[in-house]
Amino acid sequence: MNDGVRIGVVSCSDRASRGVYQDQGLPALKDWLSSALRNPIEFVERLIPDDRATIASTLRELVDDAGCHLVLTTGGTGPAPRDVTPDATLDVADREMPGFGEQMRQISLRFVPTAILSRQTAAIRGQALILNVPGQPTAIAETLGGLPGTPGIFAAVPYCIDLVGGPYLETDPEMCVAFRPKSASRLPVGPG
Repeated sequence: MNDGVRIGVVSCSDRASRGVYQDQGLPALKDWLSSALRNPIEFVERLIPDDRATIASTLRELVDDAGCHLVLTTGGTGPAPRDVTPDATLDVADREMPGFGEQMRQISLRFVPTAILSRQTAAIRGQALILNVPGQPTAIAETLGGLPGTPGIFAAVPYCIDLVGGPYLETDPEMCVAFRPKSASRLPVGPG
């Protein structure tokens, strides 16, 4: 039986948090993750303003109090003064995982030259992985799942969570083939 997992999803947007427009990031994250993971998922959602202290406090609460082993944020990763999500992520980090941000930029650069301006990153806090991902639904799917010839970042997420002591995540190979060394893979148990 698959371990259940609690996943935090956070949209950082002044305007969406005030109701000026409808946030698209949270539904897109939940849809993609629900399709990609075979584990039972409990989502913990937050729609918050672009405020460094608020973002950091929310990330601490989701990991330390709510027990999320994976937290994905959308929004606030550019060079503008209000884009503080990566800064807040690093404020709460035990360790930075910059390879995730590097791969997200590689995927996005196939579509827009301004992807080089993205400051997306990832970090470990305790037994949790925090990822800053794009906010648009198409970009979320491309970044997490990848493109032909370019692996998405989610392929590395289950093994990363294994290594920090989190639950064993199983992916649907139609959506995302998770990488694990053979020594770290659990073989499916059949009848009999």
